Amino acid sequence: MDIIFLHDFKAKTLIGVYPWERIVPQTIRIDLEIALPSNRACQTDNIGDALDYALIVDRINDILTNKHFSLLEALAEHIAQTILSEFQSPWVKVSVAKLGILRGVKRLGVRIERSKNKR
Repeated sequence: MDIIFLHDFKAKTLIGVYPWERIVPQTIRIDLEIALPSNRACQTDNIGDALDYALIVDRINDILTNKHFSLLEALAEHIAQTILSEFQSPWVKVSVAKLGILRGVKRLGVRIERSKNKR
């Protein structure tokens, strides 16, 4: 299985259950590992056979801008399902973390793995 990765993607978004978290954007960090639908890009060297990283980043930014999640788990699930369905990946690993939210903790978060047709 061929996998592309995107690490240390940072963005601000509204996320959380507390009232202040619904009005103060927080910095989150996202790490992705995405299985390629095929290995054709390795053979053809053609962008048409690869996943476009910029499109993936744009789609995640769209999610972070237009949706509100209470839980990191729900955000990670939404990103995973988007990658599986919109980018035809057979498998994805998503890590989402809040940065510096608790004293003495650099980051806290969740990591999930999902496969096509399985949750």
